[in-house]
Amino acid sequence: MHPEGSAGSSEIFQVMADDYARRILVAADRNPMTAKDLSEACNASLTTVYRRVSMLQNHGLIEEHQTVGSDGSHRSVFESKLEEFHVELSEGKLEWTLETRDELADSFTGLW
Repeated sequence: MHPEGSAGSSEIFQVMADDYARRILVAADRNPMTAKDLSEACNASLTTVYRRVSMLQNHGLIEEHQTVGSDGSHRSVFESKLEEFHVELSEGKLEWTLETRDELADSFTGLW
């Protein structure tokens, strides 16, 4: 748990409060998408998509992969890494937890 006021807590709340960032996370959760596809799915300009993707990458919430198209061209696709985001208010304290797919995979492999 991360208490409100801890390093990065206000930043993560700002990220999650951003409508375009949330739209991108949801769209990229279904399947990896190019910036152009995200732009169309989120009704946002490419500039807005790239800015939000950069912000999400800085917080470890989205991952970029390189793919090769049928014409041999290379392109980037983005995939959400966010699995869970919880906020808890208890005993006068606001705390949050964030889990990414990497953390859940590590937990799962640790069981074996």
